[in-house]
Amino acid sequence: HLTDVSLEAVVSTQSTGGLSMGTMVCGWDKRGPGLYYVDSDGQRTTNYMFSVGSGSTYAYGVMDTGYRYEMTVEEACDLGRKAIMHAAHRDAMSGGVVNLYHMKEDGWVKVSQTDVSQMYYQSLDEKK
Repeated sequence: HLTDVSLEAVVSTQSTGGLSMGTMVCGWDKRGPGLYYVDSDGQRTTNYMFSVGSGSTYAYGVMDTGYRYEMTVEEACDLGRKAIMHAAHRDAMSGGVVNLYHMKEDGWVKVSQTDVSQMYYQSLDEKK
């Protein structure tokens, strides 16, 4: 709780110069895993799945289609990669690399770092 409350306090007191911000924060506490979205006003929302940024509508389309409650870690990672790849491919401001992390009770683990163009053209080849 301390980290997300602190982030909320910092964000709500900082001037964003007219820019908006949305960030996801994840972690693990005595209640279990948690995922939060914090916006420019310092508002905090919790849910099981978020997408932020200019490409988020593309990512949500993929996530809404492929999400199931009882996914394995591997299935969730594959869905996350696919969602980010589609968002980054369709939205020029989303960047070109998928950095994927898995949050565990004892900390995070870097799962992969993949070039979006490589993933996209590989997915096209798989459709042939």
